[in-house]
Amino acid sequence: MREPPLLELRGISKTFPGVKALDDVSFSVYPGEVHMLLGENGAGKSTLMKVLCGAYKADLGQFFHHGKQVQIDSTAAARELGIAVIFQEFSLVPYLNVAQNIFLGREPSGYLPGTIDLKRMHVQARRILDQLGLSLDTHTLVHSLGVAQQQMVEIAKALSQKARILVMDEPTAALSDRECERLFSTIRQLQADGVAIIYISHRMAEVFSMGDRITVLRDGRRMASLMTGDATPDQLVQLMVGRSVDMSYARNFCAEPGELLLDVRNMSASNGVHGVSLKVRVGEIVGLAGLVGSGRTEVARAIFGADRVTAGEIWVCATRFAGGPEQAREAGMALIPEGRKTQGVALTRTVSENLGLASLPKTFPNHLFDPRKARQIAQALIQRLRIATPSPERNVQVLSGGNQQKVVIGKWLQAGSRLFIFDEPTRGVDVGAKAEIFALLDRLVAQGASVLMISSELSEIVHVCDRSYVMKDGTIVGHLQRAELTEERVMHLAVGQGSI
Repeated sequence: MREPPLLELRGISKTFPGVKALDDVSFSVYPGEVHMLLGENGAGKSTLMKVLCGAYKADLGQFFHHGKQVQIDSTAAARELGIAVIFQEFSLVPYLNVAQNIFLGREPSGYLPGTIDLKRMHVQARRILDQLGLSLDTHTLVHSLGVAQQQMVEIAKALSQKARILVMDEPTAALSDRECERLFSTIRQLQADGVAIIYISHRMAEVFSMGDRITVLRDGRRMASLMTGDATPDQLVQLMVGRSVDMSYARNFCAEPGELLLDVRNMSASNGVHGVSLKVRVGEIVGLAGLVGSGRTEVARAIFGADRVTAGEIWVCATRFAGGPEQAREAGMALIPEGRKTQGVALTRTVSENLGLASLPKTFPNHLFDPRKARQIAQALIQRLRIATPSPERNVQVLSGGNQQKVVIGKWLQAGSRLFIFDEPTRGVDVGAKAEIFALLDRLVAQGASVLMISSELSEIVHVCDRSYVMKDGTIVGHLQRAELTEERVMHLAVGQGSI
């Protein structure tokens, strides 16, 4: 490594009411380096990045840029140092076009005071996109782009700020394998140009294929910084969680499934899926695989009644189902959606309130709410799911993404659901929590429930599911039994190379 680092943080501490989020953390990054930042949800990764970009002001600690001490006490100060952060939840404005998003707040001035030189803005945006090898039309509205394309617009936005330190928070969480490869190619190009990358990930394959150096946080403290070649997956997991974690997701697959719990017959819906037929029996974890945009989420929403079914039938427990989410809950269905912030939790409500949302009629049949009983139920679920929160009265919006996901799952556990539809259950979830979620799925089906699981990680489909359906272009193109369920076969179907 060249000395000094491009950016160095020494002894950073940050405290919130009731929580010490960062405790004497030191961190550095060099030009052209991909520095992996690992840790469980709630370990302090997001807080450290917000301190780095000036969104939070550190209580203690020092910052050094090219060896010279600097202040990072605002987002403007961070931007002056060439620091840009791409958060897991994008900061794009949906109904502005690509060029407007790239230069939002920094639009080139026109000849007349108070005007914008639109032509120059689009020319400059085009030049940045060309650097990234993107053929996007700069006049395209962002809401019409796929997740992977929006990710690239975020990168272009950072580069337009002349960023030399780029922080990426779970950049592949919602991308397909092909889209991931495109992103990795872009990262390698940025490395070659001397850009320093700080990369937050829960995927071990990415850590070892992309990372030059690794720093592990746990409970707000730095546990270790080491070169990637000197680390092993087991060692990193031990550092992250302080215990051994089985990452093989081994389970006893269902040899003899029980009664038919979900029977979807030739279903089409207003969201674009068509001719979908699938079955899920008691005791099974059934996968729903396919590339991003293939229609997996749309199938889940249609089954749950969130989108209108226009043809076909849905049968739950041998009873024909027709209705919306309220009727789905009453029928014993649960949907753990991919977009947990917008569809899974009420961000401005407490952990306790969110955990009780789906089960209010069951818990309080006389319609009289008992706060003490609600708190007891919440405490039991917090302990069962290891939700990292100082209190059941903590607002859900301040929890990490993984802990918000646990709250969504807990909400449906309390409702007594039998059919669980998990849409990307481990997106943005650390390895320890991931193992716990899969163990929970295994317990659910062992106790008489059934699971329909959507995942973009093919290894999860292959190692967790009893069998899997594969989607392409809004319909099911294959059905793989346990004995033939491999990553190669799933991808073969997903990209349209014939049927199996």
